[in-house]
Order: sequence, then C-alpha cells, then structure tokens
Amino acid sequence: MSNGMLKVEGSRIVDADGRAVVLRGTALGGWMLMENFMNGFPGRECQIRAALLEVLGQEKYEYFFDKFLEYFFTEKDAQFLASLGFNCLRLPLNYHHFEDDMNPMVIKEEGFKHVDRVIELCAKYNIYTIIDLHAAPGGQNQDWHCDNPTGYPAFWDHKHFQDRVVNLWEVIAARYRSNTWVAGYNLLNEPADKQWTRLLAFYDRIIPAVRAIDPNHILFLEGNTFSMDFSGFDKVFPNSVYAVHDYCGFGFPNRIGRYVGEKDQDIYIRKMYDRKVEFMKKHDVPIWNGEFGPIYEKESNPDWKVQNEERYNMLDKQMEIYTSEGIAWSIWAYKDINIMGMVFVNPDSAWMKLLGPILEKKRVMAVDSWAYDDAHLQEGLFGPLHKWFEDNIPEKHSKKYPWQWRMNMHVFRGIRGITLAEYLIPEWAEYFRCKSFQELDELAASWKFENCVGRERLNETLRLYSSMKSDDERLVGKVIQPVELTNGQKEGVFELSPIEKARIKATVSEVRVAA
Repeated sequence: MSNGMLKVEGSRIVDADGRAVVLRGTALGGWMLMENFMNGFPGRECQIRAALLEVLGQEKYEYFFDKFLEYFFTEKDAQFLASLGFNCLRLPLNYHHFEDDMNPMVIKEEGFKHVDRVIELCAKYNIYTIIDLHAAPGGQNQDWHCDNPTGYPAFWDHKHFQDRVVNLWEVIAARYRSNTWVAGYNLLNEPADKQWTRLLAFYDRIIPAVRAIDPNHILFLEGNTFSMDFSGFDKVFPNSVYAVHDYCGFGFPNRIGRYVGEKDQDIYIRKMYDRKVEFMKKHDVPIWNGEFGPIYEKESNPDWKVQNEERYNMLDKQMEIYTSEGIAWSIWAYKDINIMGMVFVNPDSAWMKLLGPILEKKRVMAVDSWAYDDAHLQEGLFGPLHKWFEDNIPEKHSKKYPWQWRMNMHVFRGIRGITLAEYLIPEWAEYFRCKSFQELDELAASWKFENCVGRERLNETLRLYSSMKSDDERLVGKVIQPVELTNGQKEGVFELSPIEKARIKATVSEVRVAA
C-alpha cells in the first residue's frame, strides 16, 4: 500500500501523511522509446520499425516487439531496483504506441498493455513510476531521442501536433488519476523551442487540460533546450516539480577532456548544476534531475579501465552535490548494450552475436550522435570538413539553435546521425530476415534481466547514494561548493568548459600578437 497520492509542499515532495519522499531511481530508456546507441541500430525507432516490418512481415513483427517489451522489464528487474534502494522508475514513452499518424486523435488501447504491467510490477516493490512522453508527434526537439528522423522539430510549428499531445495526456490522466503509485506526469521530455514563447504557451495550455481531468498528480515540467535552460520561465505551476538534465561532458569521449579532479573541472561541474537549478531555488520548488550519467568504455579500448575510473570519479562528484542538496534524481539509464546502462545485454547473447558486425561498423563510422568516438575520423575526413564550414560561414551566421551545439556538432548530426544512418538502416534490418518465431523470441530474450550483466561499480555507487541524507557525515569535505560570481560576472546561458576557455584565450592571444 502506498501512503496516498504524492504532492508538492514547498521545495519537497511529500506523501498523504506529509512525510518527505525523495524520488531516486532510473529510467527505462530503450524500452517503449528505443534509441540507436542503447539498442544497437542506426537512425530512429520509427525507421527501424518500418524496416523490420518489411523484412519480417506483420505477424513476426508484432510477435517480436511484443516479446521485446515483455522481456525488457519483468519482476526480476523490479526486484533488482528495489534491492538498490530505488523508489522511482521513469517510463519514457513514444507516442507511436498510442496513436497512428494516419489515424490521429484515435488512441490505441493496446499501447497501454506493457505500461500497465510495469506500473503494477513496480508498485508491488514500493517503486513509484513517472510517466514520461519522450517522443511527441512532429518531434519536440531536433534529435533521435524523440524519434525525429529529420532534425526539424515540427511540433512547435504545427498546432495539430500539439492538439494530439493534449489529447493523449487527457487519456493518460483519465487512466491513472486514481493510481497512487504513479508519482506524476512528465509532460514533455527535453523540449527545444528556439523562440521560447511556444513552449511557455504550450505549458499554459496543456496543464489546465490535464488538471481538469486529474487535479492531484504531480506534473514534472522540463526546461527549454533539452531541459537545461530555465531562463525564460517567470512563474511556477501549483503541485509541479521542475526537471533538469545534468549531463557533463567529462563523461563522454573526446568532448571537453578527461576528468582528473582539477579545481577548474570541479568548478565547471558545480556551476553547470547551479545555473540549471537557479529557477527552482528562487521559487522554492522541488528539483528533479531527470537525466544524467556518463558513457562507459569497453575492453576494446586499451585504456578502458582508467577512463571508466575517471568517469566514475566524475559521477561521484555529481552525486555528492545532488545528495548534499537533497534532490530527487533519475539516472539514465537502466538497460542497454553496454553504453550507459546499470545492466547491459550479455556479449554472448543472441542479440549481440547477431548484430555484432553492424555494431562494429556503426562504431567505426561514428554514426550515432551520442555515444560516439570519432577521433579516428578527424584528421582525414571530418576535421577538414568542419574547417571548410568554418572558413565559408561568416562568424555572425555561425551560431545555430540549439546554441550550445558548436558548428561541428550540427554538421555531423546531419551528415552521420541522419543521412548516413538512413543508408545503414536497410542493412541492419537484413540481419533479421528469415528468422523463425523461436529465433525472434531468443533475440528478444537477450534483454531479460537474467541474461544481462550488471555494471557492479555503478550499481554500488547508486546503492550508496539512493538513501543517503544531505547531512550524512560521509559527505563532509567532499562536496564541491558553489562558486560566488563577483562584479556581475556571467558566462551566458551555457557554461564554457575549462578546455574551451583555454582555446578562446589562446585564440585571443594569437589575434593580439598578429595585430
């Protein structure tokens, strides 16, 4: 039995008895919203589903995906999460499960089959769930993780797409309004509205619509530009929690350098967090870090142990901040093919054996836009291409939304993440051709908990922090302290990493010398 409906009380989430509940757990990324780097395919979910339908035929297609959704999360998964002290699981959903683009506004009941099942399993183990619309019609941002195959976020330019999301949430709210194990509704994952005003107008519209049906559940509201920017918000909604996503570049290969515990690196980690949560602290509302976590290197990298240790150390510094602040969090993500997951598909599984060659091809071609390492492609290919762009685009026109992406990120996302991926999708789907029902079942079963490998170092870290209080003596002397800015110092909406600052300083020095 839950202790009634959760609600917001000042900066805390409390149960019906007024006791504080700090939601800490993970997310089922790669489940009802599949992602290329997590599940092992090129492109977007809608594209590989279409390709598999062509290769398998309707009956085998439906069989495989139903088994995949079933095996991805079973009672053993819920037991494991509970053993870590977790009390919350975020459920990222793709609208395609509930509505067809050619039959809009008509909700498919079968889409709720596995959502209901997982909510019930989690409730059995005293785990709350947060329902998260991760992919909206038209795409609410530019990226693969909202199943957007073009890079154009049409959601913001077409009221029709917004109408469909309002309709879907009205149905979800009616379905779960009396379920006390549903912590709340995460209305839109990582919105990215260049104009800002359309996101604000959408919240002004959808929140009353949901509240008219379900006035009690908490609403989890994300900031603009991938939940990193709250600068346009000027008010708070009642019974709402505000969500940041706090990924750090030190946790990724060839981004902003490797974390070695230097003072300026720690300052960057702290400033990045403090800037994101400034709005919540100003308005005395709860903070939920809905996504964070590093990429982990594999044994194919000769330096994998050292680099992973550096990333665990970085994660520790983040977790110390979150714990000292007493905030709720949901690490990304629970299960994948050995990229970020707390558990990952066994290398000897049917899934990994079948797709091994194309996964290696993806790695060499650096096709994904997230868990990639393209250092080997820079000197003779992408380095010259990026310089060609820089040389031919005037500086005043070189900035393009999302602003925090440098020009090279915009370029490779389009060339590799979209165009190159489109050519690889049919090749990927061919690996499934002529598979029997038994073989498809075995492939789907690769995702069962008992067939996966645990990332023990990560899981022990999460077990440690899942129930740790803000005044725990183990935090003394370890937490990176906030940085006081003087004389009106401000770096802009997004911080510059130490390595980026050094590059700018070097460029300025070169210009002065030349002058």
